[in-house]
Order: sequence, then C-alpha cells, then structure tokens
Amino acid sequence: MTVESDLPVAINGPGAVAATSAPAQEEDETSAADLVLPLVAVGAAGALAGYGYVRRTRRARTRTTPAGTPTAPSAPPLTALDKQARALLTEADDCVRTSREELGFAEARFGTEAVAPFASALRDAESELSAAFRMRQRYDDGVPADETSRRHVLAGIVGRCQEAGRRLDAQAPAFDQLRALERELGAALAVAETRFRELAGRTPTTQATLTDLAELYAPSAAAPVTGYVEQAKDRLVFAGARLNQARQSADMDSPERAARHLRAAEGAVDQAAVFLSAVHRLADELRAATKLVPAALTGAEAELAGVRGVLPAAGEWEQPADAGMGAMAGAVPDAGRGPATGEVEAADDAGRPVPPGAPPDVPVGELRSRVLHADAVLTSVRQELTGGQPYDPLDVLHRIVRALAPVATGRAGVLPAAARLTAHSATAAADDFVTTHRGAVGADARTRLAAAAQDLLHATTLTDLASVRALARQAHELAEQDVRTHGNPLAGAADASRAGGAVLGGILLDGGSGDSPPACFGGPLTRARRNLPPG
Repeated sequence: MTVESDLPVAINGPGAVAATSAPAQEEDETSAADLVLPLVAVGAAGALAGYGYVRRTRRARTRTTPAGTPTAPSAPPLTALDKQARALLTEADDCVRTSREELGFAEARFGTEAVAPFASALRDAESELSAAFRMRQRYDDGVPADETSRRHVLAGIVGRCQEAGRRLDAQAPAFDQLRALERELGAALAVAETRFRELAGRTPTTQATLTDLAELYAPSAAAPVTGYVEQAKDRLVFAGARLNQARQSADMDSPERAARHLRAAEGAVDQAAVFLSAVHRLADELRAATKLVPAALTGAEAELAGVRGVLPAAGEWEQPADAGMGAMAGAVPDAGRGPATGEVEAADDAGRPVPPGAPPDVPVGELRSRVLHADAVLTSVRQELTGGQPYDPLDVLHRIVRALAPVATGRAGVLPAAARLTAHSATAAADDFVTTHRGAVGADARTRLAAAAQDLLHATTLTDLASVRALARQAHELAEQDVRTHGNPLAGAADASRAGGAVLGGILLDGGSGDSPPACFGGPLTRARRNLPPG
C-alpha cells in the first residue's frame, strides 16, 4: 500500500547532519569576511598616510631653491655669534701680547736678525687683530644696522682672530726650536735673572718717585699708577720663586718642567717692568704738562681773542636781512681784512668774517655761547693755578683743550701739543693696565683701547685728540670694572699671594692652581698644547 503525503518527514542518521550543517558554515564564513575586510582597509589607509608623511618630511628637508641649491641649515643666533667673537678677540689679544713678551727675551739672547721671522709673524697677527678690533668698534657703534650685515661683520671678526692665531701657531715650533729651553736652559735663565735683578734694584727708586708725585700733584694725577710698585714687587716675588724652581727642576733632570717655570718667571719679570716703567713715564708726562700749562693757557686766550674780535655785538645780526647787510657794511668797512694785519680772512655766505681756525658753518649765537663757556673754563683754570694747592697738570691741559676744541681747530701753536700729550698719556695708561691685568679684562675694554691707539696715529685736530683721550679713559674704566668683577680666583688658597697676581696678569693659564702652564709664544693651538702637563 502506498501512502502519499506532503508533510515533511524527519530523517535520522549521519547524512542528515551533513546536509543541515553546510548552510550554517557558509553563513559563518561570510560574517568573518565582512569583519576582516574593513580592518584591512583601515590598515592600508594608515600605511599610506604614514608613507605620505615621510615623503613630505623628506621633501621639506631637501627642498631646493629655484637655482637647485639645498636649503642651508639655520644660522646660529646673533647673540651666540657675538659671544664667540668677543671670546676670540680676547684670546687673540692675549696671544699677541704674550708672544710679544717672550719674543723680547729671545731677541735679548739671540739678536734681532735671529728672531726676524717671528717678529714678522707677530706683525702679521697684530695687523689681523687690529682689523678685527676696528670691525668690532664699528659694530658696537651700530654700523651696519641690519641683522644680516651685522652677522657678516661678526663672522669677519671671527675669521680675523682665527687667522691671527694661525700665523702665530705656524711659527711656534720654529720659535721653540730657536729657544731650545729644554736643552739650553742655563743661558735663558741668565738673561731672565739679569733682568730680575735690574728691576729689583729699580724698585726703591720707583717708590720714591711715586711718593714725590703724591706730594707735588693732586691725588688724581698719580691715580693711574696707584699701587703699581706693590704689584711690581708681587710679580718679582713670583718671578724669583719660579726662577729657583726652574734651576731645581733642571738639577733634577726635568727639563720640560724647568722650561715651564722659566716661562712663568719671564712673564712676571716683564709685567714688573711694565708697572715700574709706568710710574716713571707718568712722572715725565706730569713734568712736561706742568711746563705746557702756562703756554697753553696763553695760547687759548689768544685764540679766544681772535674769535671774539670778529664776533658781532649782541643783537647786531638780528636785524632784517636787507637792512642788516647795509648796517654791517658800515660797521665793518673792510670785513675781508684782519683788524691788525690787514690779511684777508675767510667770510661766510653773508659776508661776515670768520676768524682763522674757527669752525665753519657755526651760527653766530652758537659760536658766542662756545666762547663764553671757554672763557669760564679758562677763568676756573687760572683760579686753580693761583690757589696755592697742588693740581693735576694733565687734567688742566685736557680742560683747556676741551674748552677750545669747539671754538678753534688749534692746528698751530701749543694747543695741539697739549692735546696730544694728554691723549697719549691716557692711552698708554690704559694699555699698561690691560697688559698687566689681561687675565680678567674682556673684549669691550680691549676694543676701546685699540680704537684709541689707532685714532691717535691719525688725529690732528683738538676735537680728534680729545676723542682719543675719551676712548682711552673709557677703556681704562671698563678694564677696571672687569677686574673688580673677576676678583681673586685664588682667594683663600695657600699660594694665593704668590700666584694670584700671575693669574690676573694672564701669566698662568688654567686657573693658576697646581702645576698651571704659563702663557707662551704662539696662538690658541699652541696654548692648548702647552696646557697639557709635562710627561
């Protein structure tokens, strides 16, 4: 019998399980694919974004200009370049001064001809350093003004200083070979000891000279050399100790250490000579100034009388132009001729006579004011000279020159000589101070001193010479400030009294403690090599 039915019939057995699980498996695989594909897409997008960022960064770093040149790395800040220039100026100036000192000892032993190549190298280094100082002075004056140009100036200063050091370093090995201190110490010791004994013998005389200055003149006259005799004695004590150590080291068969002690002693001897010579030079300058004061005062009054003689009376030139010219024609019938000699004088655009040597293009009212001020200064000077109290003749000359400079050029007569004496005295005093305290003096003082020394060579007018003296005095004051700020680096140390002055004077490097190396002929590389302890 057959039964037909449309109802589903359950089928039992393995075949049934297989038949029912196939559709479920297909559904699971479809769900997993739907989850993985978005993740893969996101990862690919991230990778592409990272690759694009790397490409952009590399392109920005290597981007070229229209000419195809890669972009230069960023320049250092202007302040950093300025700091480097200052440091190199100070270092180069120290090298030049030290080389000059040691060259003097070599010349005393071997003669001028033997040291000629080294003297030539020193002159070349001085020339480079002088150019660097001129650039620095203009930079400090604000020239040029834009940042790019100022950066170039600083780079030029750095290059000049490095070239000065290179020229000295190039000759340092040959110079060491000439001196041969490690092999022939005895002869060099004899030269240094001779100079040491000579200076020690001069010390009492210099002390007496300094005492006389304090009695004859105002305190300001001897101020530039106050304490110099004591500092000279300090350098000599240090030099004597180092000379003894040099002999002891030589006896102990330690030639390199002996050469070190000898170089330190030579530096101290040379600075002692600077201290003592400064006192005697100032005494000579004060005596010369004392003799010049009366003549300078008379010459100044004569120049003022010449200017005053052609000045119109007060209010005379304030008339209307058309009436004033006729009035002046009657007041000065022969305006083109001098009142006494009849010589033709210069005249301004209005036909008014200008006294010989008077500054041109100065309004009459301004010129009259300058004359009145100069009169007041000269009156004050005369009162000081007749007051019976000690005075400072160099300062008196400077006051006379400064008062007359705006009124007359002073190209003839005693005034230019007075102005040059005061300018030279101030410049020499500043140079002595920097030389003997260079371990603490910075670039600003050295720059002003270099400018004063350079201007002194070419100054001719009273105004120029007065400016030289002002620059030199500024350099001296800046150097004194540096020394006060620096202080004593060995304060409290056992050998402070012996080595402190040597460190302050730049004789000993590396702080002056222990077996500090002395400064020597050569540039920065030579100094760095000598800074290593002897083996």
